[in-house]
Amino acid sequence: MAGFVSSEQPVGSGGERSGPLIITEDEKLLDDLVRLCAAAGALPEVAHGLPARKGEWEAPPLVIVGADCARRLRGAGRRAGVLLTGRDADDPDLWRQAVALGAERVLALPEGERWLVDRIADAIEGVGPPSLTVGVIGGRGGAGASTLAGALALTAARTGRRTLLVDGDPLGGGLDVLLGGEKEKGLRWPAFAESRGRVACGALAESLPRLHSLRVLSWDRDSDVVIPPSAMRAVMAAARRRGGVVVVDLPRRVDEAAAEALAQVDMGLLLVPTELRAVAAAQRVAFGVQQVLGDLRVVACEAPGRHGHGLPPDEIARLMGLPLAGEVPWEAGLLADLARGVPPGAQLRGPLARFCAGFWERVTESGSEGGGPGAGAGSGPVPEPDGGPEQAPCRGGGRT
Repeated sequence: MAGFVSSEQPVGSGGERSGPLIITEDEKLLDDLVRLCAAAGALPEVAHGLPARKGEWEAPPLVIVGADCARRLRGAGRRAGVLLTGRDADDPDLWRQAVALGAERVLALPEGERWLVDRIADAIEGVGPPSLTVGVIGGRGGAGASTLAGALALTAARTGRRTLLVDGDPLGGGLDVLLGGEKEKGLRWPAFAESRGRVACGALAESLPRLHSLRVLSWDRDSDVVIPPSAMRAVMAAARRRGGVVVVDLPRRVDEAAAEALAQVDMGLLLVPTELRAVAAAQRVAFGVQQVLGDLRVVACEAPGRHGHGLPPDEIARLMGLPLAGEVPWEAGLLADLARGVPPGAQLRGPLARFCAGFWERVTESGSEGGGPGAGAGSGPVPEPDGGPEQAPCRGGGRT
């Protein structure tokens, strides 16, 4: 090992985590890479060639190879997480070296800097498949979207899934209140209002209140806090990187912040009471949501006093022009339970808990439990992301 190479950019400031192995003798490239590692909160190791000691090639979470040293590594064993960097991503020789090295990506700087910072941070955080993210939207006011979101999250956590519940509706009253945890210590949305770029997923989760075996990001009691779209994007991205399940309670009106949250939702559940006026209101809500979210499904919910007299769920789905994810019958005693601090879905034999358990069972059966887009309840799969596994090195600067 050559150890650390001096650079105008300090390699570590004390708070960074063990980071990638950088292999290069190009001092300008090294300065750039060390700077990007610092931006990702990582402390790199630096070598001029293949490490001499056993395990030092395989152990780092990521290896970044400069084009100047690529030929020296031809005898290295194949491993995941190798990036080849240079100044000209169109250089055919660079691509030949990448294939010989088994690199997952050819990265040109400075164009690929933002992507590389995210990739380094992913590597040191140990990020796996993204979470299955489900958004819940009320078709009209008072439909019970927050109650359904809370019950879905509680059920997911009860069945052993890593679960994060996000309150995306600033006018909803606070999901921590719904779950009886308004006095629980932990950060609320105002603490993240200035978030930009990348938020560490582990730090996010650990900073939030823990209620009923799940983490909850809710609002505090202040009325003047506005979450900018950039903060919503950063926090939602961190929540998804954590894996498991994310449930988001979303507002009916799609403003810029709500659009950022919807852009990271795999499946939306539109809760529609079994009344004709509710359908008319839900159609307007669905129009706005579908400008951002491709997979939106109807959950029909029975209104109080309408047992057996409301619109059939299949008819609601037909009128909405959306797939039916299921029906939640009216649950006698639910409002009284909530008033007493009993969280939604806690009554395991109640209609709400049975719907939520069935929903997650169908997700599990579809092979998409916790970790990325997958099929959900109802009449079809959640669309998979475009493209499949990469078979050759990719150009830098895009998403993997």
